[in-house]
Amino acid sequence: MLHQTVIQIRGQVNKLVPIPLPKLIEGEGAITQTAQALAELGGVKPLIVTDAMLVKLGIAKHLTDALDAANIAYSLFDQVTPDPTLPLIANGWKQYKQDGCDSVIALGGGSPMDCAKAIAAAAVKNVDARKLVGLLRVRKALPPFVAIPTTAGTGSEATVVAVVTDPDKKQKFTIVDPSLVPAVAILDPLLMLGLPAKITAETGIDALTHAVESYIGYYATEQTKAYGYDAVKRIFENLPKAYADGSDIEARRQMSIASFNAGVAFTRASIGYVHAIAHQMGGYYHVPHGLANAVILPHILDFSFENALCRYAELAIAAGLASKEDTQVAAAHKFVAGVKALNKTLNIQADFPELKANDIPELAKRAVREAYCDYPVPKLMNRAQCEALLHKLVAV
Repeated sequence: MLHQTVIQIRGQVNKLVPIPLPKLIEGEGAITQTAQALAELGGVKPLIVTDAMLVKLGIAKHLTDALDAANIAYSLFDQVTPDPTLPLIANGWKQYKQDGCDSVIALGGGSPMDCAKAIAAAAVKNVDARKLVGLLRVRKALPPFVAIPTTAGTGSEATVVAVVTDPDKKQKFTIVDPSLVPAVAILDPLLMLGLPAKITAETGIDALTHAVESYIGYYATEQTKAYGYDAVKRIFENLPKAYADGSDIEARRQMSIASFNAGVAFTRASIGYVHAIAHQMGGYYHVPHGLANAVILPHILDFSFENALCRYAELAIAAGLASKEDTQVAAAHKFVAGVKALNKTLNIQADFPELKANDIPELAKRAVREAYCDYPVPKLMNRAQCEALLHKLVAV
Protein backbone atom coordinates (compact mmCIF):
# COMPACT_ATOMS: atom_id res chain seq x y z
CA MET A 1 0.00 0.00 0.00
CA LEU A 2 2.85 2.39 0.88
CA HIS A 3 4.55 1.62 -2.43
CA GLN A 4 1.37 2.40 -4.37
CA THR A 5 0.89 5.67 -2.48
CA VAL A 6 4.44 6.80 -3.19
CA ILE A 7 4.07 5.84 -6.85
CA GLN A 8 0.89 7.94 -7.08
CA ILE A 9 2.59 10.94 -5.46
CA ARG A 10 5.62 10.69 -7.75
CA GLY A 11 3.31 10.33 -10.71
CA GLN A 12 1.66 13.63 -9.81
CA VAL A 13 5.09 15.26 -9.41
CA ASN A 14 6.03 13.99 -12.86
CA LYS A 15 3.01 15.77 -14.30
CA LEU A 16 3.80 19.00 -12.45
CA VAL A 17 7.50 19.21 -13.40
CA PRO A 18 7.69 20.34 -17.03
CA ILE A 19 10.09 18.39 -19.22
CA PRO A 20 11.24 20.19 -22.36
CA LEU A 21 11.43 18.60 -25.79
CA PRO A 22 14.67 19.23 -27.66
CA LYS A 23 14.51 20.92 -31.03
CA LEU A 24 14.68 18.02 -33.48
CA ILE A 25 16.77 18.14 -36.65
CA GLU A 26 16.68 14.86 -38.56
CA GLY A 27 17.52 13.39 -41.93
CA GLU A 28 20.46 12.44 -44.11
CA GLY A 29 23.35 14.84 -43.61
CA ALA A 30 21.67 16.61 -40.70
CA ILE A 31 25.02 16.82 -38.89
CA THR A 32 26.02 19.63 -41.28
CA GLN A 33 23.46 21.82 -39.48
CA THR A 34 25.33 21.58 -36.16
CA ALA A 35 27.19 24.87 -36.51
CA GLN A 36 23.99 26.79 -37.21
CA ALA A 37 22.17 25.09 -34.33
CA LEU A 38 25.02 25.91 -31.96
CA ALA A 39 25.16 29.54 -33.11
CA GLU A 40 21.42 29.92 -32.55
CA LEU A 41 21.94 28.75 -28.96
CA GLY A 42 24.75 31.27 -28.47
CA GLY A 43 27.56 28.72 -28.28
CA VAL A 44 30.99 29.95 -29.37
CA LYS A 45 33.46 27.24 -28.33
CA PRO A 46 32.00 23.79 -27.64
CA LEU A 47 33.56 20.84 -25.87
CA ILE A 48 32.94 17.83 -28.15
CA VAL A 49 32.36 14.80 -25.93
CA THR A 50 32.89 11.53 -27.79
CA ASP A 51 34.99 8.36 -27.76
CA ALA A 52 38.24 7.41 -29.43
CA MET A 53 36.61 4.82 -31.71
CA LEU A 54 34.33 7.41 -33.32
CA VAL A 55 37.39 9.56 -33.95
CA LYS A 56 39.28 6.58 -35.41
CA LEU A 57 36.35 5.63 -37.65
CA GLY A 58 36.16 9.16 -39.01
CA ILE A 59 32.64 9.78 -37.71
CA ALA A 60 33.79 12.65 -35.50
CA LYS A 61 35.33 14.26 -38.59
CA HIS A 62 31.86 14.85 -40.02
CA LEU A 63 31.23 17.07 -37.01
CA THR A 64 34.59 18.81 -36.86
CA ASP A 65 34.46 19.49 -40.61
CA ALA A 66 31.08 21.18 -40.16
CA LEU A 67 32.45 23.32 -37.33
CA ASP A 68 35.65 24.13 -39.25
CA ALA A 69 33.60 25.27 -42.25
CA ALA A 70 31.79 27.72 -39.97
CA ASN A 71 35.03 28.87 -38.32
CA ILE A 72 33.88 27.60 -34.92
CA ALA A 73 36.69 26.69 -32.52
CA TYR A 74 36.23 23.59 -30.36
CA SER A 75 37.93 21.32 -27.84
CA LEU A 76 37.81 17.55 -28.42
CA PHE A 77 37.36 15.28 -25.40
CA ASP A 78 37.51 11.74 -26.80
CA GLN A 79 38.31 9.80 -23.63
CA VAL A 80 34.79 8.47 -23.02
CA THR A 81 34.60 4.76 -22.20
CA PRO A 82 31.53 2.55 -21.66
CA ASP A 83 29.77 3.33 -18.38
CA PRO A 84 31.44 6.74 -17.82
CA THR A 85 32.91 7.03 -14.36
CA LEU A 86 32.93 9.98 -12.00
CA PRO A 87 36.72 10.46 -12.41
CA LEU A 88 36.30 10.49 -16.21
CA ILE A 89 33.59 13.14 -15.95
CA ALA A 90 35.88 15.18 -13.70
CA ASN A 91 38.56 15.04 -16.42
CA GLY A 92 36.08 16.30 -18.99
CA TRP A 93 34.97 19.15 -16.76
CA LYS A 94 38.61 20.10 -16.20
CA GLN A 95 39.23 20.25 -19.96
CA TYR A 96 36.02 22.29 -20.43
CA LYS A 97 37.34 24.91 -18.01
CA GLN A 98 40.96 24.87 -19.14
CA ASP A 99 40.06 25.30 -22.83
CA GLY A 100 37.56 28.08 -22.20
CA CYS A 101 34.53 26.22 -23.53
CA ASP A 102 31.03 27.67 -23.26
CA SER A 103 28.93 24.87 -24.75
CA VAL A 104 28.79 21.10 -25.21
CA ILE A 105 28.25 18.78 -28.17
CA ALA A 106 27.67 15.10 -27.38
CA LEU A 107 28.53 12.72 -30.21
CA GLY A 108 28.05 9.00 -29.79
CA GLY A 109 25.93 6.43 -28.01
CA GLY A 110 24.63 6.45 -24.47
CA SER A 111 28.02 6.72 -22.76
CA PRO A 112 29.15 9.95 -24.49
CA MET A 113 25.65 11.36 -23.98
CA ASP A 114 25.68 10.59 -20.25
CA CYS A 115 29.22 11.88 -19.88
CA ALA A 116 28.42 15.11 -21.74
CA LYS A 117 25.34 15.76 -19.62
CA ALA A 118 27.30 15.24 -16.42
CA ILE A 119 30.12 17.51 -17.61
CA ALA A 120 27.66 20.23 -18.60
CA ALA A 121 25.86 19.94 -15.25
CA ALA A 122 29.14 20.10 -13.33
CA ALA A 123 30.16 23.15 -15.35
CA VAL A 124 26.99 25.12 -14.71
CA LYS A 125 26.88 24.21 -11.01
CA ASN A 126 30.65 24.44 -10.54
CA VAL A 127 30.71 21.28 -8.44
CA ASP A 128 31.90 17.72 -8.91
CA ALA A 129 29.29 15.56 -10.65
CA ARG A 130 29.23 13.28 -7.59
CA LYS A 131 27.30 16.00 -5.73
CA LEU A 132 24.63 16.10 -8.43
CA VAL A 133 23.64 12.43 -8.19
CA GLY A 134 19.95 12.14 -7.40
CA LEU A 135 16.77 13.98 -8.27
CA LEU A 136 16.55 17.70 -9.15
CA ARG A 137 20.00 18.70 -7.94
CA VAL A 138 20.99 20.70 -11.03
CA ARG A 139 18.05 23.11 -11.33
CA LYS A 140 19.95 25.46 -13.63
CA ALA A 141 19.97 25.72 -17.41
CA LEU A 142 22.91 23.89 -18.93
CA PRO A 143 25.33 25.62 -21.30
CA PRO A 144 24.22 25.42 -24.97
CA PHE A 145 23.94 21.67 -25.54
CA VAL A 146 23.62 19.77 -28.83
CA ALA A 147 23.23 15.97 -28.84
CA ILE A 148 24.11 13.87 -31.90
CA PRO A 149 23.45 10.14 -31.39
CA THR A 150 25.39 7.61 -33.45
CA THR A 151 23.30 4.66 -32.28
CA ALA A 152 19.54 4.14 -32.25
CA GLY A 153 18.95 2.93 -28.74
CA THR A 154 19.48 5.03 -25.65
CA GLY A 155 17.25 7.96 -26.58
CA SER A 156 19.52 10.06 -24.35
CA GLU A 157 19.15 12.98 -26.72
CA ALA A 158 15.62 13.38 -25.35
CA THR A 159 15.96 12.40 -21.69
CA VAL A 160 16.37 14.00 -18.26
CA VAL A 161 18.85 11.37 -17.09
CA ALA A 162 22.62 10.91 -17.00
CA VAL A 163 23.85 7.52 -15.79
CA VAL A 164 27.25 7.61 -14.08
CA THR A 165 29.38 4.88 -12.55
CA ASP A 166 31.25 4.86 -9.27
CA PRO A 167 34.12 2.40 -9.95
CA ASP A 168 34.93 2.00 -6.27
CA LYS A 169 31.42 0.88 -5.38
CA LYS A 170 30.93 -0.98 -8.68
CA GLN A 171 27.57 0.74 -8.91
CA LYS A 172 25.68 2.97 -11.32
CA PHE A 173 23.92 6.14 -10.21
CA THR A 174 21.69 8.64 -11.97
CA ILE A 175 21.58 12.40 -12.20
CA VAL A 176 17.96 13.30 -12.95
CA ASP A 177 16.86 16.82 -13.82
CA PRO A 178 14.75 18.37 -16.63
CA SER A 179 17.65 20.70 -17.38
CA LEU A 180 19.63 17.70 -18.69
CA VAL A 181 17.46 17.50 -21.81
CA PRO A 182 19.66 18.78 -24.67
CA ALA A 183 18.50 21.95 -26.39
CA VAL A 184 18.91 20.38 -29.84
CA ALA A 185 18.92 16.75 -31.00
CA ILE A 186 20.37 15.97 -34.42
CA LEU A 187 19.43 12.59 -35.89
CA ASP A 188 21.54 11.73 -38.94
CA PRO A 189 21.10 8.14 -40.21
CA LEU A 190 24.30 8.43 -42.25
CA LEU A 191 26.28 8.34 -38.99
CA MET A 192 24.79 4.92 -38.20
CA LEU A 193 25.53 3.12 -41.48
CA GLY A 194 28.76 1.56 -40.22
CA LEU A 195 27.29 0.33 -36.96
CA PRO A 196 28.04 -3.41 -36.51
CA ALA A 197 25.07 -5.75 -36.60
CA LYS A 198 25.58 -6.78 -32.97
CA ILE A 199 25.49 -3.16 -31.75
CA THR A 200 22.53 -2.44 -34.01
CA ALA A 201 20.65 -5.30 -32.37
CA GLU A 202 21.51 -4.46 -28.78
CA THR A 203 20.81 -0.74 -29.07
CA GLY A 204 17.59 -1.46 -30.94
CA ILE A 205 16.29 -3.67 -28.12
CA ASP A 206 17.40 -0.98 -25.68
CA ALA A 207 15.00 1.40 -27.44
CA LEU A 208 12.29 -1.27 -27.41
CA THR A 209 12.78 -1.72 -23.66
CA HIS A 210 12.34 2.03 -23.10
CA ALA A 211 9.14 2.01 -25.14
CA VAL A 212 7.70 -1.07 -23.44
CA GLU A 213 8.56 -0.21 -19.83
CA SER A 214 7.22 3.33 -20.21
CA TYR A 215 4.04 1.97 -21.80
CA ILE A 216 3.17 -0.60 -19.13
CA GLY A 217 4.06 1.46 -16.05
CA TYR A 218 1.70 3.45 -13.85
CA TYR A 219 3.13 6.82 -14.97
CA ALA A 220 2.04 6.29 -18.57
CA THR A 221 -0.12 9.04 -20.06
CA GLU A 222 -1.85 9.32 -23.40
CA GLN A 223 1.14 11.34 -24.62
CA THR A 224 3.80 8.87 -23.49
CA LYS A 225 1.76 5.92 -24.73
CA ALA A 226 1.51 7.53 -28.17
CA TYR A 227 5.29 7.96 -28.34
CA GLY A 228 5.91 4.43 -27.03
CA TYR A 229 3.36 2.86 -29.38
CA ASP A 230 4.95 4.60 -32.35
CA ALA A 231 8.42 3.47 -31.26
CA VAL A 232 7.34 -0.18 -30.95
CA LYS A 233 5.75 -0.03 -34.40
CA ARG A 234 8.90 1.38 -36.01
CA ILE A 235 11.24 -1.00 -34.19
CA PHE A 236 9.46 -4.21 -35.15
CA GLU A 237 9.24 -3.03 -38.74
CA ASN A 238 12.77 -1.68 -39.14
CA LEU A 239 15.18 -3.25 -36.65
CA PRO A 240 15.40 -6.59 -38.49
CA LYS A 241 16.05 -4.65 -41.72
CA ALA A 242 18.82 -2.53 -40.17
CA TYR A 243 20.32 -5.65 -38.60
CA ALA A 244 20.31 -7.62 -41.86
CA ASP A 245 21.54 -4.71 -44.00
CA GLY A 246 23.45 -2.01 -42.14
CA SER A 247 23.46 0.18 -45.25
CA ASP A 248 19.65 0.45 -45.34
CA ILE A 249 19.43 4.21 -44.81
CA GLU A 250 15.66 4.33 -44.42
CA ALA A 251 15.68 1.57 -41.80
CA ARG A 252 18.43 3.47 -39.96
CA ARG A 253 16.39 6.67 -40.14
CA GLN A 254 13.27 4.97 -38.82
CA MET A 255 15.24 3.43 -35.96
CA SER A 256 16.73 6.81 -35.02
CA ILE A 257 13.22 8.26 -34.82
CA ALA A 258 12.02 5.24 -32.82
CA SER A 259 14.85 5.66 -30.35
CA PHE A 260 14.08 9.36 -29.95
CA ASN A 261 10.36 8.68 -29.43
CA ALA A 262 11.09 5.95 -26.89
CA GLY A 263 13.39 8.41 -25.10
CA VAL A 264 10.61 11.00 -24.98
CA ALA A 265 8.27 8.35 -23.55
CA PHE A 266 10.45 6.88 -20.82
CA THR A 267 11.88 10.17 -19.60
CA ARG A 268 8.29 11.13 -18.73
CA ALA A 269 6.85 7.76 -17.74
CA SER A 270 9.95 6.10 -16.24
CA ILE A 271 11.22 2.52 -16.56
CA GLY A 272 11.07 -0.74 -14.62
CA TYR A 273 12.75 -3.93 -13.50
CA VAL A 274 14.55 -4.57 -16.80
CA HIS A 275 16.58 -1.45 -16.19
CA ALA A 276 16.92 -2.01 -12.45
CA ILE A 277 18.60 -5.36 -13.09
CA ALA A 278 20.53 -4.20 -16.17
CA HIS A 279 22.07 -1.34 -14.20
CA GLN A 280 23.50 -3.86 -11.74
CA MET A 281 24.91 -5.98 -14.57
CA GLY A 282 26.58 -2.89 -15.97
CA GLY A 283 27.92 -1.70 -12.64
CA TYR A 284 29.22 -5.12 -11.59
CA TYR A 285 30.43 -6.64 -14.84
CA HIS A 286 30.41 -3.81 -17.41
CA VAL A 287 27.84 -5.64 -19.52
CA PRO A 288 26.77 -3.18 -22.24
CA HIS A 289 23.48 -1.63 -21.23
CA GLY A 290 21.59 -2.48 -24.41
CA LEU A 291 22.70 -6.10 -24.25
CA ALA A 292 21.71 -6.37 -20.59
CA ASN A 293 18.25 -5.00 -21.37
CA ALA A 294 17.86 -7.35 -24.33
CA VAL A 295 18.65 -10.46 -22.29
CA ILE A 296 16.48 -9.46 -19.33
CA LEU A 297 13.42 -8.05 -21.16
CA PRO A 298 11.69 -11.36 -22.04
CA HIS A 299 11.95 -12.55 -18.43
CA ILE A 300 10.35 -9.39 -17.05
CA LEU A 301 7.60 -9.60 -19.68
CA ASP A 302 6.81 -13.10 -18.40
CA PHE A 303 6.97 -11.95 -14.77
CA SER A 304 4.55 -9.02 -15.27
CA PHE A 305 2.20 -10.78 -17.68
CA GLU A 306 -1.01 -10.95 -15.64
CA ASN A 307 -0.73 -7.35 -14.47
CA ALA A 308 0.08 -5.84 -17.87
CA LEU A 309 -1.66 -8.04 -20.40
CA CYS A 310 -4.01 -5.31 -21.64
CA ARG A 311 -1.02 -3.08 -22.46
CA TYR A 312 0.82 -6.03 -24.00
CA ALA A 313 -2.20 -6.60 -26.23
CA GLU A 314 -2.09 -3.01 -27.45
CA LEU A 315 1.63 -3.27 -28.17
CA ALA A 316 1.06 -6.52 -30.06
CA ILE A 317 -1.10 -4.58 -32.50
CA ALA A 318 1.52 -1.82 -32.75
CA ALA A 319 4.16 -4.45 -33.54
CA GLY A 320 2.01 -6.08 -36.21
CA LEU A 321 1.87 -9.30 -34.21
CA ALA A 322 -1.87 -9.35 -33.51
CA SER A 323 -5.11 -7.87 -34.79
CA LYS A 324 -8.16 -6.42 -33.08
CA GLU A 325 -9.89 -9.74 -33.66
CA ASP A 326 -7.57 -11.40 -31.14
CA THR A 327 -8.62 -11.62 -27.50
CA GLN A 328 -6.54 -9.55 -25.08
CA VAL A 329 -4.90 -12.64 -23.63
CA ALA A 330 -4.09 -14.08 -27.05
CA ALA A 331 -2.68 -10.77 -28.27
CA ALA A 332 -0.63 -10.36 -25.08
CA HIS A 333 0.87 -13.82 -25.55
CA LYS A 334 1.70 -12.94 -29.14
CA PHE A 335 3.54 -9.83 -28.02
CA VAL A 336 5.74 -11.69 -25.53
CA ALA A 337 6.40 -14.42 -28.08
CA GLY A 338 7.19 -11.73 -30.67
CA VAL A 339 9.81 -10.10 -28.45
CA LYS A 340 11.45 -13.47 -27.84
CA ALA A 341 11.40 -14.22 -31.57
CA LEU A 342 12.91 -10.82 -32.34
CA ASN A 343 15.75 -11.54 -29.92
CA LYS A 344 16.42 -14.81 -31.74
CA THR A 345 16.36 -13.09 -35.13
CA LEU A 346 18.94 -10.64 -33.81
CA ASN A 347 21.06 -13.43 -32.29
CA ILE A 348 20.79 -11.97 -28.80
CA GLN A 349 22.44 -14.24 -26.24
CA ALA A 350 20.26 -15.93 -23.61
CA ASP A 351 22.49 -15.56 -20.54
CA PHE A 352 25.44 -13.71 -19.02
CA PRO A 353 28.78 -15.58 -18.93
CA GLU A 354 30.05 -12.95 -16.48
CA LEU A 355 27.29 -13.54 -13.94
CA LYS A 356 28.47 -15.37 -10.81
CA ALA A 357 25.97 -17.19 -8.62
CA ASN A 358 27.68 -15.85 -5.49
CA ASP A 359 26.96 -12.28 -6.60
CA ILE A 360 23.25 -12.83 -7.15
CA PRO A 361 22.01 -11.99 -3.60
CA GLU A 362 23.73 -8.58 -3.70
CA LEU A 363 22.66 -7.90 -7.30
CA ALA A 364 19.04 -8.73 -6.45
CA LYS A 365 19.15 -6.59 -3.31
CA ARG A 366 20.43 -3.59 -5.29
CA ALA A 367 17.98 -4.06 -8.17
CA VAL A 368 14.91 -4.33 -5.94
CA ARG A 369 16.07 -1.35 -3.90
CA GLU A 370 16.61 0.74 -7.05
CA ALA A 371 13.12 0.03 -8.34
CA TYR A 372 11.19 0.31 -5.07
CA CYS A 373 9.08 3.49 -4.99
CA ASP A 374 11.04 4.89 -7.95
CA TYR A 375 9.85 2.76 -10.85
CA PRO A 376 6.09 2.52 -11.50
CA VAL A 377 6.12 -1.18 -12.33
CA PRO A 378 2.86 -3.07 -12.97
CA LYS A 379 3.91 -5.88 -10.61
CA LEU A 380 6.21 -5.74 -7.59
CA MET A 381 9.17 -8.09 -7.38
CA ASN A 382 10.75 -9.19 -4.12
CA ARG A 383 14.37 -10.18 -3.61
CA ALA A 384 13.70 -13.91 -3.77
CA GLN A 385 11.90 -13.51 -7.11
CA CYS A 386 14.72 -11.36 -8.44
CA GLU A 387 17.30 -13.92 -7.33
CA ALA A 388 15.33 -16.70 -9.04
CA LEU A 389 15.25 -14.68 -12.27
CA LEU A 390 18.98 -13.98 -12.13
CA HIS A 391 19.77 -17.68 -11.59
CA LYS A 392 18.10 -18.33 -14.96
CA LEU A 393 20.64 -16.01 -16.57
CA VAL A 394 23.76 -17.77 -15.28
CA ALA A 395 25.60 -19.39 -18.20
CA VAL A 396 25.58 -23.19 -18.00
